[in-house]
Amino acid sequence: MLTNEDRKRIAEAVSAAEAASAGEIVTIVTLQSDSYRDVALAWSIAIAFLALAALEFAPGFYLGLIERLLGLWAHEWTPRAVLGIALTVAVLKFLGMLLLMAWRPLRLLLTPAPIKAARVHARALTCFRIGAEGRTTGRTGILIYLSLAEHRAEIIADEAIASKVTPEVWGDAMHALLVPIRAGQIGEGMVAAIAKVGAVLAEHLPRAADDDNELPDRVIEV
Repeated sequence: MLTNEDRKRIAEAVSAAEAASAGEIVTIVTLQSDSYRDVALAWSIAIAFLALAALEFAPGFYLGLIERLLGLWAHEWTPRAVLGIALTVAVLKFLGMLLLMAWRPLRLLLTPAPIKAARVHARALTCFRIGAEGRTTGRTGILIYLSLAEHRAEIIADEAIASKVTPEVWGDAMHALLVPIRAGQIGEGMVAAIAKVGAVLAEHLPRAADDDNELPDRVIEV
């Protein structure tokens, strides 16, 4: 995901931003925030039900089609045979869609945007609670979280920062992060976002003489 040069530049950007503020910046880059296997399962079930609905809507057409494919002539369909055909079609549609959804790009494409946003936010919160929340003396940790597959990012601040800075303030940092990333420049986007976040932290939480670096500056890749 990142080159060694990207990692070096991100760590240097964090160090520079923290030099002017009491904030502690944690950066995390992940390929994907969730597997979305439940979404793949839901699509597969929906396709199977759609196949059954099509059989219900036009049974004559589909049974006639099956007769032609199998070379049957004036076949008399029993209820058991019809149910067997319906079950076979539903299972084949389910397995076929499940196989298609194993391809990650398609699975991401068919995952609704609100679900992706919620999963990215949930994963970012988990990472924040593990890596930044309450881990600094003055609760001055802040997380910049980037999820590449979903093209989404989150900035989450600990109590001391959140009490002084509203979430809307991070809009410039988010913009600075995402624009280069859309062009494939992940390191460039992270460095730009760190600079924006650092400027806000320096304004609201200036660095004291006795401040220590309590969290690592290196980017975390998960």
